[in-house]
Amino acid sequence: MIRALLLIIAALLAGLDPAQAQIRFGDHDPVDWHGRPPWNYPVHGIDVSRFQAEIDWRRVARSGISFAFIKATEGGDLKDPMFDRNWQLAAREGLARGAYHFYYFCTAPEVQARWFMANVPRRGRALPPVLDLEWNPFSPTCTTRPPGPEVRRQVMIFMDLVERHYGQRPIIYTTPDFYRETGIGALSEEFWLRSTAHTPDRVYPGQPWSFWQYTGTGIVPGVQGGVDINVFVGSERQWRRWLRTRMR
Repeated sequence: MIRALLLIIAALLAGLDPAQAQIRFGDHDPVDWHGRPPWNYPVHGIDVSRFQAEIDWRRVARSGISFAFIKATEGGDLKDPMFDRNWQLAAREGLARGAYHFYYFCTAPEVQARWFMANVPRRGRALPPVLDLEWNPFSPTCTTRPPGPEVRRQVMIFMDLVERHYGQRPIIYTTPDFYRETGIGALSEEFWLRSTAHTPDRVYPGQPWSFWQYTGTGIVPGVQGGVDINVFVGSERQWRRWLRTRMR
């Protein structure tokens, strides 16, 4: 709160719009938000994969980023080549970090869960695992789109296996079209929602969420090019409370 007031005072003294003063990270493709904009949420984080190349995690941590979700695995046999480096260095800089798995609907959920568990350490404190659920129309190997009931059946198998291994219930990450076409919101799970043109209440009406990915073209010191930026739903105090209950 004090930091926000100081930013507003500084903006007024400089003759700037106070609303813009709280924008903490730039964007290569900014959005004119209608409703509560992402910079009105105090806790921000990034999600990364090999496409961000080598990240300067010290600069990321100093920029005000609080957490990072790091791609670990995909399908039943792919591991992100930058995962180990990102996993270790994010923790070294004091960032809360978690791993995510990109799901393929051409591989059994048991196989994918075992692959994720084989590549993501159980030791060391971490955010809950994340199951990334979205259609992948450009995949060279798997463009299958099962009906909603089958999607939900596979998701529950993966989630249960991973929870038993890590002692943490995974978070579900999803996109507007996947959410709409599969009924994934009917599951009583914790959600991380992608919405880069409108606020979540417009795209996912009535759906509770913990994390909102609001851009894929963000600018964060220490990361080359555009990067996904996310916000946590609550205040800094609520974030600390959430970490105490969900981080293991």
